[in-house]
Amino acid sequence: MNYRPFLHGMLIAAGCLMQSSFAAERPNVLMVIADDCTFSDLPVYGGENARTPNLDAFARQGLVFNRAYLCSAMCQPCRAELYSGQYPMRNGCAWNHSASRSTTESLPHYLGELGYRVGLAGKVHVAPKSAFPFEYVGGYDKNCVRNPTKAHDVTSVREFMTRDAKQPFCLVVALVEPHVPWVMGDRSEYPASDLKLPPNIADTPMTRDAFARYLAEVTYMDGQFGELLQTLELAGEADNTLVLFTSEQGAQFPGCKWTNWDTGVHTALIARWPEKIRADQRTDALVQYADVASTLIDACGGIARDKPLDGTSFLPVLFGEKSQHREFAFGMHNNVPEGPVYPIRSITDGEYHYIHNLLPAEMYIEKHLMGLKGDGLLNNPYWGTWIWSSSTDRRTYDLVKRYTRRPEEQLYHLIDDRYEMKNLANRPELAEVKRRLRRELDRWMLSQGDPGIEQDTHESHQAAKQGRHRFIPPSH
Repeated sequence: MNYRPFLHGMLIAAGCLMQSSFAAERPNVLMVIADDCTFSDLPVYGGENARTPNLDAFARQGLVFNRAYLCSAMCQPCRAELYSGQYPMRNGCAWNHSASRSTTESLPHYLGELGYRVGLAGKVHVAPKSAFPFEYVGGYDKNCVRNPTKAHDVTSVREFMTRDAKQPFCLVVALVEPHVPWVMGDRSEYPASDLKLPPNIADTPMTRDAFARYLAEVTYMDGQFGELLQTLELAGEADNTLVLFTSEQGAQFPGCKWTNWDTGVHTALIARWPEKIRADQRTDALVQYADVASTLIDACGGIARDKPLDGTSFLPVLFGEKSQHREFAFGMHNNVPEGPVYPIRSITDGEYHYIHNLLPAEMYIEKHLMGLKGDGLLNNPYWGTWIWSSSTDRRTYDLVKRYTRRPEEQLYHLIDDRYEMKNLANRPELAEVKRRLRRELDRWMLSQGDPGIEQDTHESHQAAKQGRHRFIPPSH
């Protein structure tokens, strides 16, 4: 008897069974992104004002990352990093309102190759389409500055989730709250006099009112998140879905968005995956947005190390197999087109945070936060009250100076100084800490082909916007 055909058939059958079993184990992915939400304002991260019952409950069901970072505290660069798994210089989106390289690949490519439907609802703010070919899913406002935000509807999201039970999905829902204008939610839930302002925010009546409106939008965002979790449950997919929540960069207050301070580049990251991720856990593992794509590729059955990614998979951290991930998280800021040239680079090891201001003699200006729009209206009228108050209040003066006049080097101990109010860069006993972080930051810039000052120009921004990137990083 010739056993070869029999054995060959058995091997094929076994392979099919393995493939079928593996496909059944592949998770769906739901990633929900808040817009301009300072991580430390969330109760999960010690926030003392906001009420977020859905996020609080979600955190108890999964794993909270205490030390998650993004590279650039601006909407477009951080989303390009998140979706592509590459730092801003490599994917090409190192400026706000620009574009990634046309050759960049992202989650639709990576997970599409694995048989996933990959969709995006809400705010897009990445380009070009060839680099981010998401299927667009309706129901959520694309426009983050609309006043008021359009009413949302989960119908399209549910249809996407339930379209094909045999094909797994990855869905990103990019909410537009709590991005300015702060007009959504119930402002009356947050009496201004009851608020506990963070130490990096000046205390003026107009600032308190703005902060209350911002908090109302945080609570509104939390309600949207709760509805999405309920939609996933009603679709029958909650048990087989890896859910990620992240808060993007800091809010539009001085020292948060558009800066490399911790309240700018530190982000919330919470993960839930029933039966895979232990509930009610926290980790100090240092991770970065560039690591998320690698993690999702691995979780969905691919091999991330075969891709030209800057990040690496933290799947073992999700599973509780490791308590550490990366040694450093890196940050960069090109102030054009948000204001005059002011390039910044930064690095953290989770304990210390080093910031290098490349042109410290210049004054830092962010036009949206500090200036007039084209129609003559202020984006943030409270900023003017900081200036007015600084003539009589020393603390407010120090905060205005802190924001606009910065030294070349800043070093903070994040454990003792959460809001980075005490610069330790000139402390002799920390000289070696500073040297080590500066050395690693310089090495990272070299690996990314980052020229520093030369990059933060109107010419470089326009070239990137038109797909003619001037600086090409070295290959991996």
